[in-house]
Amino acid sequence: MGFKENLKNELTYTGMLVKELSAKSGIKKYTIDNYLSNHSCTPSVDAAVKIAEVLGVSVEYLVTGHEMSREKTLAYLTPEIRSAIQIIEQLDENDRKIALALLKTLKTHQDAVKHGK
Repeated sequence: MGFKENLKNELTYTGMLVKELSAKSGIKKYTIDNYLSNHSCTPSVDAAVKIAEVLGVSVEYLVTGHEMSREKTLAYLTPEIRSAIQIIEQLDENDRKIALALLKTLKTHQDAVKHGK
């Protein structure tokens, strides 16, 4: 599969609309529609990175349909994030759920503060 198919699959998987992807990525809806309808229309590297970040996948996955190995993926993360992942992996399932809920709560609070709510 190529970029077009992988992008369609990710939009379906996440339930995200093209207009949402456009708003979150800063890429015009018309441009994303072209990526989804035209086999020969592929994004620039910058656009692919923005789309991948919004969808929570790697550019490699969007282009090839394959993720890079865990070791290569971890190498791109900051030391703090790698450390957090290692700690989370050592928790039992219930504590992982609690940690995730805490992180979501922190993110919600941060977003509210950022937007003056």
